[in-house]
Amino acid sequence: MLYRQEVCYTPTKTMIITDAPDKTRWFVMRAHKSEKKAEEMLSAEGGMEFYIPKTYAVRVYHGVKTKQLVPVIPGMVFVHAGHDRIVDFKKGHNFLQFITRKTTSGTDYMVIPDGQMDDFIRVTANPEINTVYFRPDEIDLEQGTRVRILGGELSGVTGVFMRVQGKRNRRVVVTLDGIISAVTEVSPDLIEVIK
Repeated sequence: MLYRQEVCYTPTKTMIITDAPDKTRWFVMRAHKSEKKAEEMLSAEGGMEFYIPKTYAVRVYHGVKTKQLVPVIPGMVFVHAGHDRIVDFKKGHNFLQFITRKTTSGTDYMVIPDGQMDDFIRVTANPEINTVYFRPDEIDLEQGTRVRILGGELSGVTGVFMRVQGKRNRRVVVTLDGIISAVTEVSPDLIEVIK
């Protein structure tokens, strides 16, 4: 299921940048209708890693169907840099905005832990692999088992091994808390249960 823009941005885990504004983190950012521009500008600007999960989708233009690589979550970009570095970048490129939420203690920036983001990137980096995406409310991770993949190109990735509606075999689910879950098929022989 492809993600629809209107259901985005309900974070469950965020943090306030009070400790070290120059510490490199995975910030969740919005580039409204500007993912391509964000890719170009962040690539040109040295030292800032970024990730936009993509998948193939069929699009129709003037009656002709084509298969195109499109962002899974429209407008969302994950940027790996220090807060100060991103703020400096934004001074010249204001189309990129932090995704935040209001709390009693102020404004929290949406941040993904490095390990969680690394696992998500490894599962979603190849759009040729049949990866399925779900919103957080579409999947109940409590019904699965925490596992680690022990072989193949996803060796070391941790996730939840479970049955997913509409799929015959059990799958490994890797989640970015409150944002999206990526589901991929892995042989049960390559899985170790995490206790």
